Amino acid sequence: MRITVIGPSYPYRGGIALFTNRIAEALAKEGNEVSIVTFKLQYPSFLFPGETQFSSVEKSSSVPIHQEINSINPFNWIRVARKIKNDNPDLVIFKYWMPFMAPCFGTIARLLGKSIKKMAIVHNLIPHERHLLDQQLTMYFLKPIDSFIVMSKSVLSDLTRLDTVKPKLFSPHPLYDNFGEIKSKEEALKSLGLSSTYSYMLFFGIIRKYKGLDLLLKAFGDTKLNDETIKLIIAGEFYEDSSSYMELIKKHNLQDSVILKNQFIPDDEVVNYFCAADIVVQPYKHATQSGVTQIAYHFNKPILVTDVGGLKEIIPNKKVGYVVEPNERAIKNALLDFFQNNRSSEFIDGVKKEKQKYSWQKMTEAIISLYKKC
Repeated sequence: MRITVIGPSYPYRGGIALFTNRIAEALAKEGNEVSIVTFKLQYPSFLFPGETQFSSVEKSSSVPIHQEINSINPFNWIRVARKIKNDNPDLVIFKYWMPFMAPCFGTIARLLGKSIKKMAIVHNLIPHERHLLDQQLTMYFLKPIDSFIVMSKSVLSDLTRLDTVKPKLFSPHPLYDNFGEIKSKEEALKSLGLSSTYSYMLFFGIIRKYKGLDLLLKAFGDTKLNDETIKLIIAGEFYEDSSSYMELIKKHNLQDSVILKNQFIPDDEVVNYFCAADIVVQPYKHATQSGVTQIAYHFNKPILVTDVGGLKEIIPNKKVGYVVEPNERAIKNALLDFFQNNRSSEFIDGVKKEKQKYSWQKMTEAIISLYKKC
């Protein structure tokens, strides 16, 4: 098949860009002719809350990447659609994650016409930070799409509510296996300049209110957990004012127990943070699915998630980690159980078994199966 994947990709950074590269490579490995069409302008700089939109590592994708799309220029959308149409792909796959992209992607999809099949891999349908026109914009994108793949049952429920007719498949988020090989905890700690005398929890990724870092800091503020043997690594860029988190750290006397790396972590450094950690903590207040979970699986790390969205769907409670209510008491009690009862080895064994379910081949099989239905 000839397949065009539309979405963030190199030189843009972040989990969705990595997903675009990885799924394109997986489809190409199976003998398909695959190309990626990405942005030359993804977000205007004044709308982007981080330091930079671009990756600091060299391109590693073997699939051709074309920077063509300007997300805010309708004339550009016409040119991009015409160019893709002239290439005559069998299938165009859109990566959809937020309503901001709906006018751009929805227009391109319409202009491709009915002869080219259009599929969407939907990361999020309803955004974490909601706005007045979210549903109308999302509906504009959904209408010209022929079929959908979702990676959590909560997104499937949202999609079914908005579109009950078109073919759709649930296929869980595959492992992010492109951050390097597993290394020893000692080697990872040495790379980060951290002492091996402590145990470590890891909160990883960009920091926004819905991710619940405040809940984790309040849980860690309990002296039973903050007993001078455990440290918390916070590795990610603040996409909001950090002052409330700094106040919590000070209020609970966590200054010596929190290691704060306030920046986007480059791909080649991700391995050190995960391999240094004893447990990865995702105390989200609401969510769909999370790429952080799949990085943790790749590195054989126990995981704590809260019972929101689709997070619990791939975390068997007490087998690979914990599924708890989104409050500081539940988070604290689970972490106390983990450290005081030495659960690490049994959970790691569980992770090694469970992660076998989440291959990129299963995602490509879902794509081809859904294409045939259309």
